[in-house]
Amino acid sequence: MQDSPLAHIRFTARSTGTIPEDQTCFQFWRELDMPEHIGTHSLMVARIATSLATWAKQRGWDVRIQEVRAAALLHDLGKAYTIVHQGSHSQIGASLVMQRLGNPAIAQGVIHHVHWPGELNLERHFLPLTVLYADKRVVHDRIVSVRERFEDIVSRYAHSFERMQKIYRSHARVLALEKLLTQSLEVDVHAYPFDRRGMVQREGGLPQGS
Repeated sequence: MQDSPLAHIRFTARSTGTIPEDQTCFQFWRELDMPEHIGTHSLMVARIATSLATWAKQRGWDVRIQEVRAAALLHDLGKAYTIVHQGSHSQIGASLVMQRLGNPAIAQGVIHHVHWPGELNLERHFLPLTVLYADKRVVHDRIVSVRERFEDIVSRYAHSFERMQKIYRSHARVLALEKLLTQSLEVDVHAYPFDRRGMVQREGGLPQGS
């Protein structure tokens, strides 16, 4: 019997290779000509992901905060390429991450930030689920509700009935993930503002040119 194509999702991706600091991530952006608005979006996603990772760490979970943050900063690394050449920005971004960092955990966070096909198990899959959730709370450079984020996704990508059904199924899973995060971290993540008063900021503004 052949393995399911999703069999690998049963396993936590190994944290090996490099865990880059913010400045290294920003250098990757510059080298790959990431548009400024994508960088701004990525900073907002990283803000949310870093908060979630910090709360998990405070509860004693085995979480590498900078690894989660780096995956969030790099989740759209493939965007600049696909704007010109098309293709899947999540797959291309994950490939770029593996080439540059050799870290399967960060690559998993990148490739699955659009859709997570596995179980909603925070203990086993904290990093990719956190990056997925954080991305579904940001429209461009604004932190919004999951509902508002999916309204934006529908308006831009629901070009067929089949596509719309897929988006609505994804919406339901992200809402389930939001509930799981709230219960597990004991923070109402839906209501939390994720502003500068609510966490220790590490961004220091947008990165400057090299």
